[in-house]
Amino acid sequence: MSRDRHPHTRPLTTPPTGPTTLLVIAKQPLPGRVKTRLTPPYTPQEAARLAEAALRDTLDAVLAAPARRRVLVLAGDAGPWLPGGFDVVPQCAGGLDERLAAAFAGCDGPALLIGMDTPQVTPALLAPALGPGAWRDADAWFGPAVDGGFWALGLAEPDPELLRGVPMSTPTTGAAQRDRLTAAGLRVRDLPVLRDVDTAEDASLVAADAPDSRFAETLARLTPVGRR
Repeated sequence: MSRDRHPHTRPLTTPPTGPTTLLVIAKQPLPGRVKTRLTPPYTPQEAARLAEAALRDTLDAVLAAPARRRVLVLAGDAGPWLPGGFDVVPQCAGGLDERLAAAFAGCDGPALLIGMDTPQVTPALLAPALGPGAWRDADAWFGPAVDGGFWALGLAEPDPELLRGVPMSTPTTGAAQRDRLTAAGLRVRDLPVLRDVDTAEDASLVAADAPDSRFAETLARLTPVGRR
């Protein structure tokens, strides 16, 4: 899919507003702590550079999308990669389900959560869940991932119990989470399927999908171990 912004262009000084809180859950991009499945073929330092590029692309997309509030739910410390316009809150302890649940628990009103693993995300991809009529006929928005997980989850009325206990990081995580939503009687609408960046193959495919991104530019400068 094509991107809807010029490469590395910051959004407008005053980000657009909307009815929904936008959450980004992320880790500080430190070597050995992020994108460990990229090593090999990349070094831990290179994997961290790719993670930072993906995070910066994601934050730019969020800044350019309409939102009531923008929140970075962060494991670690913020760095120079963080633009203005975000509130930063620490991730809680526990498994991913608990951390996602806590992120929603801190919201008042509709909220949409995305991760840092889809640098190809654009405001246009997020738009269906963020417009004035986004919640008129939906109680939840769900963005499935190619690997069986999910890259986005939106709730009209954030309820942490909709996430607690859902098995994470499995090939059936997305199906289990969507089943949890429908079992609660929620009207679920879907966002497009996206690929998370987990492996070197994922990185190449996502970079090809978003050639103007920081992520693609960073990947192009790296040479995997074994071809040096």
